[in-house]
Amino acid sequence: MSWETVVDFIKELTHPQSIIHYGGLPLLVLVIFAETGVMVGFFLPGDSLLFTAGLLTATGILDHSIVSVLIAVTSAAVLGDSFGYYVGKKMGKALFKKKESLLFKPEYVTLTKQFYDKHGGKALVLGRFLPIIRTFAPILAGVANLEYKKFIFFNIIGGVLWVFSLILIGYFLGVFVPEIKHYLEYIIIFLIIVTTIPIMRTFLKERAKSRKRKILSQDEMENN
Repeated sequence: MSWETVVDFIKELTHPQSIIHYGGLPLLVLVIFAETGVMVGFFLPGDSLLFTAGLLTATGILDHSIVSVLIAVTSAAVLGDSFGYYVGKKMGKALFKKKESLLFKPEYVTLTKQFYDKHGGKALVLGRFLPIIRTFAPILAGVANLEYKKFIFFNIIGGVLWVFSLILIGYFLGVFVPEIKHYLEYIIIFLIIVTTIPIMRTFLKERAKSRKRKILSQDEMENN
């Protein structure tokens, strides 16, 4: 298999319409599970994929009832987070020592930890709507030994809110404004921008704080 073939496959895997076109509901479920339960799943198109699934269900391209789609995808999201929690429990603090690679960057863990420290268990609900955070939040919950009863509570609430809101928005738009499917590419771009802005703001803010702390530390060392 050539490198170009691999690159083309990854491109297809990150395109919501391609995922549903080639794999239908089974691949949709697998991708949602991977994005929420596997550390390398952060690059997968969760939000736009859910919206697209709802829209294509309404237009008949995804040949399943909206109820079965909601149940299957919500189950995948909840199970994905549970798997992530288990991974976090097993890895423990070794996660923070993991070296950077093509599919893993330590700053993703740091960013998620700051978000988790600020919101606690609610990060599992709020983080569902934020790329990167939704991948690493359940893992960090496992690292932090969050009581499983609390974890599963936030996990289910977050999974239901995330899946139902985005799929149903896409579904009802498809039902009442069927021609919107012709503008799907633009909608996906809009969703990516909207969901990425909070992450970028938080990342830049924390990086500025980190630089400020380093400068203050250097000043203290020079004064001493």
